[in-house]
Amino acid sequence: MARRDLTGAVNFSYLADYTANDAALMDEVLGIFTQQSELWLRLLAPDSDADGWRDAAHTLKGAALGIGAQDLAKVCADAEAARGASLGARAALLDQIRFQLDLALGDIAAWRHERALQSLKA
Repeated sequence: MARRDLTGAVNFSYLADYTANDAALMDEVLGIFTQQSELWLRLLAPDSDADGWRDAAHTLKGAALGIGAQDLAKVCADAEAARGASLGARAALLDQIRFQLDLALGDIAAWRHERALQSLKA
């Protein structure tokens, strides 16, 4: 939907299909994802216990799949599988998760900006 220079980190066509093309529902889903992603990221501390690490990675993976953020979901799946990995390996995975999450959040911000511009025209 957005005509901004998106990264492709979020598949808005998928999300539109998933929400029956209800822009208000898309906005709500993206808002929840944006708010909750901060919590999930904090729970992915490299020194957290194995179950907490796995649960946080799993939760973020599911949320990413829900908005069509496939690359973020893939990195989260890798992190989920690496629950017993070393501190260094977890830190590297967390860096990848942060990178993919930043791309997704940028796409979400661009989409919301485009919607705001469209509402001004209406």
